[in-house]
Parts: sequence; structure tokens; C-alpha cells
Amino acid sequence: MAESHGGAKGPAAGAHTEADGGHHGGGFPPFESSTYASQLVSLAIFFVVLYVVVSKLALPKVGGAIEARQNKIEGDLAEAQKLKDQSEAALKAYESELAAARTRAQAIGNESRDKANAQADAERKTLEEQLAAKLAGAEKTIASTRASAMSNVRAIAADSASQIVQQLTGVVPDAASVNAAVDASLKG
Repeated sequence: MAESHGGAKGPAAGAHTEADGGHHGGGFPPFESSTYASQLVSLAIFFVVLYVVVSKLALPKVGGAIEARQNKIEGDLAEAQKLKDQSEAALKAYESELAAARTRAQAIGNESRDKANAQADAERKTLEEQLAAKLAGAEKTIASTRASAMSNVRAIAADSASQIVQQLTGVVPDAASVNAAVDASLKG
């Protein structure tokens, strides 16, 4: 804005500039060498204040937040490890209980099988004894029936032999000779 639009140069142009903005010398104030010292002092004061504010207020809060977050993360990791250890211990306890239950079940099964085998053996022995007793009784009955049948056979054989001899010879044989002949024939 130092120049006017009409292309005119000279003092009228400068007057126009002074009327517009009131600038002296036409330069940007931070670049003027006369204000460097005051600007540097202001800048130094601003940075010192900023450093104090940041170091005393902002950094402790940020550091505290970072430390709190780190503590929270470490606490969560410790809790997770603790829970993991507890779950592994519970898993081991479950597996040992399961193995013990399997062992008990197998022992109960073996015991039940042994009891059933013993009971079956006892019942078999009892049944064998009953059958042996019935067989002995049947053999006695057969022996007595046989003896009675044999005694009847002897009497029938003696009668029959006596009648056959009488029919053939016409003579009645004596009972002693007929009994002796039948006894000899039965013996073999």
C-alpha cells in the first residue's frame, strides 16, 4: 500500500501512505532494528513464563497421567496374571479330580464285577450241590427200583422156567433146582 494506483511517485505517494496507515518508514515493525531489544526481552519473558507454567502445571499433570496409566496397565497385567494362575490351578485341580473320579469308578466297577463273579460262583456251587443231591436221590431211587425189579425178575424168571420145564417134560421141577439155575443164569 506504499504505492498509489495511479502510478504517481514522490511525496504525494508517501503522504497518501501516512494518511492510510500512519506508518513511519514503511517497514514491518518486528523487522525494524530499533525494536529488536524490546522484542527479544518480551520474547525471553514470554518463554520463561511459558516454561514455568508448563513445568509447574502442565508437565506434572501429564507425567501424573502417564504414571497413573502405567500403574493401571501394570495392575491390569498383574491381575490378568493372577487370574491366569488361578485358572491354571483350577484346571489342574479339575484334571486331578477327574483322574481320581475315573480311578474310583474303575475300582467300583472292578469291585462290582468281583462281587457279581463271586455271587455267580456261589449260586453255581449251590445249584451243583442241589443237582448232586437230586442225582444221588435219583440214583438211590433207580437202585431201589432196579433191586425191586430184579427181585421181581428173579421170581418171574423162576416161575417161567418152572412152567416151561413142566410144559416140555410134563414133570414139575423142584423149586431149589429152578432157583439155582436162575441164579446161575443171572450171574452170567
